[in-house]
Amino acid sequence: MDLPTNDVELVREDEKERGLTFHCELYDTEIVRKIAQAFLPGLSSACVDNTTGDMFRNPGSVAADIRKEMVDYLTQRSESFVAESVVLEGDLDGEVSDHPYDIISNMVDDFASLKRNLFSRVSGWLLSEKREDKIDDFVQEMEINGFWLLDRREAVAQILVKNVDFKNIFHCDKKFNTAEELVEHVVNCGFRTMNCSNEGCSTVFCASHLEKHDSACPFKIIPCEQQCSENIMRREMDRHCITVCPMKIVSCPFYAVGCQSTMPHSIIQQHRSDNLHSHLLYTLKSIHKGGSEEDLKKRVDQIVESSSGRLADARDARSLILKVKDVEAKLGPLEVKAAEKVSEEPNKAGENSSEEPIEAFNKGGEESTGVDKIGSEKSNETINKVGEELSSIQI
Repeated sequence: MDLPTNDVELVREDEKERGLTFHCELYDTEIVRKIAQAFLPGLSSACVDNTTGDMFRNPGSVAADIRKEMVDYLTQRSESFVAESVVLEGDLDGEVSDHPYDIISNMVDDFASLKRNLFSRVSGWLLSEKREDKIDDFVQEMEINGFWLLDRREAVAQILVKNVDFKNIFHCDKKFNTAEELVEHVVNCGFRTMNCSNEGCSTVFCASHLEKHDSACPFKIIPCEQQCSENIMRREMDRHCITVCPMKIVSCPFYAVGCQSTMPHSIIQQHRSDNLHSHLLYTLKSIHKGGSEEDLKKRVDQIVESSSGRLADARDARSLILKVKDVEAKLGPLEVKAAEKVSEEPNKAGENSSEEPIEAFNKGGEESTGVDKIGSEKSNETINKVGEELSSIQI
């Protein structure tokens, strides 16, 4: 990391009985910059709301005056913040954040709300999308024109941070009797400014945040997360891992015919070689859907013997199927004797079962015919007997 890039400011207080006192003026660079970046949106909001509905004024015409008012307001509020926080601590409903960014952002919002004119308060302007667009446009206009440069905003933010950071978490409060003691301290101060040493990164931070930044810097070169031999820039890691990394996890090229294995991309060739027999079996099952497991395994052995090592070059299911069909054309049709024998037994059983109902049906038919004959003979005898009785009565 680089040495401190900012000059040490030596602030000399009024002479006291013990002599001169020198203060360390270092601070948390990131917090100061973040607060400084919040000033422009707050100023833009105050200018837009203050001139809404006014035919004679626009945000640009009042920006300089409102900026001065805003700086004065924030300075006064920050100086009295400690007293305000003591009062609010006695209020059960009061919740006060001790983070400088939250404190100063609330002050900026309070100032902007004070600058709203009557029209913006009663017209529903505050809830309109057009208001947000005008605020964003005016922020962009001030940035382009360099109306309030970042370094000047940071100078204001430094004062505000020191005023509200009563716990001395975000700035250094060390005091020294001599300038030499101060200089010696600054070299090792946790708030000294540092620049990231990673190529391409322009982030500025204080020394106490070195480890935090280093663990997240998008430009830092780190080993591959999937443990390949490459060292990759952190921001390029995701793309590397899912595209060119030899250790990325992929499915087997023969997934289409049934192999469910997953593996690092770098060992696909080894997987194809080690599992050639199983891949052949999957392939034959897709070609000969009616073949038994035993017959297909025998066929695998025949194909391997006849292929002379050509099958190992197949890179995926389609190429392997084509090679298998070429070999099978020379071997002839697949023998499925065991399958035929098994299929004959159900046929015989079917024939026997079909003959039994026919015989039963014929037998039943003969019995029913005999019954019909007996019934018809009895009915003829009855008719003759009745006829004879009727003739005797008539005589």
